[in-house]
Amino acid sequence: MTLLILGGTGEARDLAKELVAGGEHVVSSLAGRVARPKLPDGEVRVGGFGGPEGLARWLTENDVEAVIDATHPFAEQIGANAATAARETNTPLLRLARPGWTEQPGDDWQWADDLGHAARLLPGLGDRVFLTSGRQGLAAFAGLDLWFLIRCVDPPEAPLPRRHEVLLDRGPYEPAKERALMEQHRVQVLVTKDSGGGMTAAKLTAARELDLPVVVVRRPLRPETASVTTVQDALTWLSVTTKGSPA
Repeated sequence: MTLLILGGTGEARDLAKELVAGGEHVVSSLAGRVARPKLPDGEVRVGGFGGPEGLARWLTENDVEAVIDATHPFAEQIGANAATAARETNTPLLRLARPGWTEQPGDDWQWADDLGHAARLLPGLGDRVFLTSGRQGLAAFAGLDLWFLIRCVDPPEAPLPRRHEVLLDRGPYEPAKERALMEQHRVQVLVTKDSGGGMTAAKLTAARELDLPVVVVRRPLRPETASVTTVQDALTWLSVTTKGSPA
């Protein structure tokens, strides 16, 4: 039988590596939004399934034993599709999601419900913005007369803010280099999504050291399902679910 892992996150790659090493047939599905993704071990497919109906059909045709949704915390559409398809096909579904970030002493965080809310908060916080929310949804900031340093992995698409500079880069990042980058560009406020994990958390440390406000976009709600935060817990769940015994 087949195990389907949704997502190209670090957790997804780590899980695939463990399962393939254990002799499991694993298919990892990537959205295809990143030009040069880091590929996991095992079989890889790129692109959508055609909505929940297409995913349900794929699960049935490929005799999928369980689905692990290890997508990015903000990939809400595929999460909803996975929940619907798993329910329709009676396929066990697990959500593997790293914990969100936690505000530390010295932080000045402003929570936003979405990117539009984040954009509305900015005029009162600073004129020079370090925008690290990814290349999607940047239209929310296009109408602001502020200066933006936009960092993303691949080039963003218009519309963009009138005054901006694009920095193409991929983590992991280091606090000292993040601080130097913010000082170089005279950044006054940081915008980020609550992605969690250590790969991009250095910017939060740098903002704390520089006494900069941070606008943090909350994670969208996901369908209720079994959920874990570590790869080891995911392996245990899979062992119990597919083999009836703990790992």
